Amino acid sequence: MSNILPLGPLPRLIGHRGAARHAPENTLSSIRMAATQGAKWVEVDVKLTADLVPVLMHDDDLDRTTDGKGPAKNLTLDALRQLDAGSWFSPAFRGEKVPTLVEVIQLVLALNLGLNLEIKPCPGREEETAGVALTLAYSLWPDDRPPPLVSSFADASLDMARQVVPRWPLGYLIDRRPANWRQRVEQLNVSTINVNARREDAASIREYKSTGRPVLAYTVNTVPMAREVLGWGVSSVFTDTPSGLMEIAG
Repeated sequence: MSNILPLGPLPRLIGHRGAARHAPENTLSSIRMAATQGAKWVEVDVKLTADLVPVLMHDDDLDRTTDGKGPAKNLTLDALRQLDAGSWFSPAFRGEKVPTLVEVIQLVLALNLGLNLEIKPCPGREEETAGVALTLAYSLWPDDRPPPLVSSFADASLDMARQVVPRWPLGYLIDRRPANWRQRVEQLNVSTINVNARREDAASIREYKSTGRPVLAYTVNTVPMAREVLGWGVSSVFTDTPSGLMEIAG
């Protein structure tokens, strides 16, 4: 087994895109909400603008989470900042902006939160997104804080992450398990295996854990499901509603 890079203490709950059931996902308000609800870590999704600024956004297109249209990668930061990223969720969040990675890291540090940075590249920008975003994140992150956990579904992004931040922990994201998952886990020397809770069971979790790595499961929004998944041996669950799962936070 490879020498797995150390990871700070994992909480039972990680706020998914902040607290995505209670505030517009991947915004500063959502991160604040997660902290208010008791989350100790948050997960966010990082993309690049047309002028290579890392920002938070999940989808390749703007339509679902802003009042813009079309591919996110076509807009500069200035154009993106003109969009409303809150009204789609609730009028209470009207005027919410798409945040930059700089703003997010500053807020996470101020709130004393752990961070899972998911590299979510637009098609064709897998290496570029990881390279730009992680170079910036590394320059901002203090040496005396446990580094972020970096994850991605994109193999090329994880390969680039291993080059750019060789001492930061990586999370191997799985939706439908590929045949070569064990090879990639070892090749990348990841620190966690992050899986879709709805596609797994106790036996598959045991198989992942046999690699010596903790397993994290997404996205779990009810107490019964959280209890079941944690009972399989999962270390942490990603949730849209930290307050709804606080009773199992441990």
